Amino acid sequence: MYSFLMLIDRIIDLYVWVIILSAVLSWLVAFDIVNMRNRFVYLVGDTLNRLTEPVYRPLRRFLPSMGGLDLSPLIVILGLWFLRDIMWELFQSTN
Repeated sequence: MYSFLMLIDRIIDLYVWVIILSAVLSWLVAFDIVNMRNRFVYLVGDTLNRLTEPVYRPLRRFLPSMGGLDLSPLIVILGLWFLRDIMWELFQSTN
């Protein structure tokens, strides 16, 4: 059971890094530091977008517009950390 929980913990950690990379890349594109016409940048951005958008989309329906500031990545990261903490607390309480 511990190995399975460690795997889930690593997957959550990896997904948090995907969210962070997606946010950083979107800032770099917005400030015109990197160009989406570059094939590699486009592929990385598209992959990150495909991994994060299905999670962001339901949240964006409920979050108010903040003038161009998207809070859904922050909400998702906080939610994942909360789920991870609950997972480990439940594991410790059963042992």
